[in-house]
Amino acid sequence: MNRINFSNRFTQIAVLALLALLWGSSFILMKRGLLAYSAEQVALYRIFIVFVVMSPNAIKNLSLLRKKTGWIYLLVGILGSAIPYFLFVKAQTEISSSLSGILNSLTPIFALLVAVIGFQQRFKVNSLIGIAVGFLGAFGLMYFSNEFEVNHSFTLYMLLPVIASAFYGININIVKNYLQNINPLVITSMSFIIIGPISGLLLFLGTDFAHQTAYHPSAVESLAAISVLGILGTAIAIILFNALVQHSSVLFASSVTYLIPIVAIGWGVLDGESFSSVQGIFAVLILVGISLINRKRRRS
Repeated sequence: MNRINFSNRFTQIAVLALLALLWGSSFILMKRGLLAYSAEQVALYRIFIVFVVMSPNAIKNLSLLRKKTGWIYLLVGILGSAIPYFLFVKAQTEISSSLSGILNSLTPIFALLVAVIGFQQRFKVNSLIGIAVGFLGAFGLMYFSNEFEVNHSFTLYMLLPVIASAFYGININIVKNYLQNINPLVITSMSFIIIGPISGLLLFLGTDFAHQTAYHPSAVESLAAISVLGILGTAIAIILFNALVQHSSVLFASSVTYLIPIVAIGWGVLDGESFSSVQGIFAVLILVGISLINRKRRRS
């Protein structure tokens, strides 16, 4: 991680694209995980596997919990991981992954509101225009997809990704303003040091996870899917994301949520779904929005 220059513009764009690939694939992985497990089990296992993978680094840095910033790691774990994971996977039991993707695109707007209201930050006009353009592109991409057509009516489950996106927006600002100089690897490992063991206890003692794993016919596929979701789509992705937040703006980092629907639709195309020219136009619109956000960024 220390060898990567996250301040380099090209590196930031490359990391943004990689995050879009990882998180854009998370919806189909959650869908596979739900074949054998409940929404709660998927979320608990996702958190627990990250804790297992990151525990060696967390143990080495336990002394950080005694410092003034110790409570912030817990807050990052709860707001940036635990609560959103439960909300997104629960929502996907009733709404499509594509619809979850468009609702997740509200994250930059929440990040902006928290930055302006909570931390008195100011942004250039082109960044604000970029948010609007990117969101328009993401909404259009989903609106003209086949999956959106069957979920156009309102359901309370649509509110879950919205709430999760709000928590993401808060978390991005916390990392930017309170953990700016902390190694992203340390931030990730310490944020799971408390919620990880709790999730493990709830998973193995409070649910029938072990029984499902042993006897459900789709257990192997589901366990593999949520393991990949936890290790690549969570542990590695959060480390990269925290680094991106530290070395760029909250708007640029959160704009990854505009790219996520493109990846989700890409999975749909590979699965036999169609991709229209109209959707292609909105995909380009997303890239234009991100370009505006990235142009001569500043933080006042």
